[in-house]
Amino acid sequence: MRRQSAVICLDLGGSFIKLGVMNAQDQLILLDQHKIPATSWDDFTALVSRMIAQHHLQFTASSAVAISTAGIVAPDSGEIFASNIPAFHQRSLANELGALLQRQVIVHNDADCFTLAEALAGAGKGHKVVFGAILGSGVGGGLVADGRIITGQNGLTGEWGHGPITLTEVEIDGVTRRLPRKACPCGQKGCLDSYGGARGLENLHQTLHDRTASSVEIIECWQQQDALAQQTVQAWLQIVGQPLAYTINITGASRVAVGGGLASVAPLIAALDEVVQGYVLRRTVHRLVVPGEFAHHGGMMGAALLALQNTHTL
Repeated sequence: MRRQSAVICLDLGGSFIKLGVMNAQDQLILLDQHKIPATSWDDFTALVSRMIAQHHLQFTASSAVAISTAGIVAPDSGEIFASNIPAFHQRSLANELGALLQRQVIVHNDADCFTLAEALAGAGKGHKVVFGAILGSGVGGGLVADGRIITGQNGLTGEWGHGPITLTEVEIDGVTRRLPRKACPCGQKGCLDSYGGARGLENLHQTLHDRTASSVEIIECWQQQDALAQQTVQAWLQIVGQPLAYTINITGASRVAVGGGLASVAPLIAALDEVVQGYVLRRTVHRLVVPGEFAHHGGMMGAALLALQNTHTL
């Protein structure tokens, strides 16, 4: 039976709030975007209320609000841990915002939402276990099995970007190079996030060659066969490929959908897949690691799909 009510979709990042709608035909439409009031709860809720009100013709009174957010969502209390967005850090966002909006509100981590979207409708469709690998400014992840997000005890599952797992040496053109374990904002030392995302690629280039360059510049030079950029990417593929292969071995994922800015560089993701295939216990005839199909709005789409799984008013 076709549902009648649209789903209101919000993506909450460190810089912007994005508003969208998933209509009755399961199409996601982006409606609005504003800079997020990151420090004030009152300003934040006022903006969300205003954005929804301005587009009220797209929704109904029974439309639920599905939110994809940066940070950790505690599964027991719904409390959000997002230190970079003090406006709702340590608040029960679903309950408090739901009371203000007089709507049902579903909130989940953005990497998990991206992974769900890819598993149900994107690059992971048809796969039993899908891992979402976020390679944006930093490194994140999510895990979906049998079409459901796997949520750990502390709201963390698939978090491969943090924890002291970074390689301390890499092989570059047959020469072993030592790498320092860098301090991470999470409080640990040696996290993959230090070298793995776009900022990590820049850190790695600086560490190896004592040269400052943006991730875009490094990738462009790599594609142009520049020697230093080739060495940086060679090291990056080892640093990222080994823990990703380990993650695949542990989870049993048959598809890794990559999101974030680096996912848009198809040759880089193809090279990462080749490296990962060499590290996993069982190489496959098909690609394991592929760019996600919902790089821009996967969080909102996944949140909407999650709302459809967990609400009874649609």
